[in-house]
Amino acid sequence: MPELPEVEIVARALHNAVSGRKICSAKLLRPRLAPGSTPDEFARSLVNGRINSVGRRGKNILFDIDNGRTLLAHLRMSGRFMLLPPESDDPKFTHAVFHLDDDSRLVFQDQRHFGLMKVIDSSRLSEDIALAGLAPEPFSPEFSLGYLLRTLSRSNRSLKEFLLDQTKVCGLGNIYAAEAMFLAGISPRRRARNVPQRRIEPLVDSIRAVLSAALAEAETKTSDPVLIGEGIYGDGVRSDWLVYEREGLPCSKCRAPIRRIRQSGRSTYFCSKCQR
Repeated sequence: MPELPEVEIVARALHNAVSGRKICSAKLLRPRLAPGSTPDEFARSLVNGRINSVGRRGKNILFDIDNGRTLLAHLRMSGRFMLLPPESDDPKFTHAVFHLDDDSRLVFQDQRHFGLMKVIDSSRLSEDIALAGLAPEPFSPEFSLGYLLRTLSRSNRSLKEFLLDQTKVCGLGNIYAAEAMFLAGISPRRRARNVPQRRIEPLVDSIRAVLSAALAEAETKTSDPVLIGEGIYGDGVRSDWLVYEREGLPCSKCRAPIRRIRQSGRSTYFCSKCQR
């Protein structure tokens, strides 16, 4: 599933591609993509609306429309947007189509059928169930040493499970959680409430450093003008992971072999010597 850096890059690319464009028509081809509305309701709520901007909250992409509504989209496992010229056919697994006023159309394609969309009144955006419980953004002042200290102290889950909870740490996923724990020198198996206070500030810094590095690398990749975000889609954008998918290879710090364990059905990579 795309993590914060991938979703951020897709949102930026969408903003550059479609902000200022009017939605002349909208078609929901797979009703379960937007279970909160019928296809007719979905189309009526967006038609003739102009896209003011495209942004992100957590792993959600937000299209701000000038009719007082916001289109929320979650890519999940395989969702992606395509900006197509009028002569191109809709690709296989097209689930929604938005015809724009420059004769192009924005298509949402999702091979695995896990993506989600909903149209929300912009004035109540922060109250929506998809956004209301999200933790502070990792780069925001609210994501501070004090915040993480308080939140960790209330959780008896493993640190890995804690970091993947979007109500505790927003936008972090399996890859970047593993990298951040390694940089902070904390075992993924340690209980969240038992993380030493002296390790919490390094953990805040490591989360931000890992995400910043991923964003910086993603920005250097060529973005396909048709397949929005195609250049950064997949298992993260970094190619020089410190622990992720390095099972059995030597740790870059101590040369001990990187280990892999299963936690909540996901693989976790770590160095048992460096991460206590």
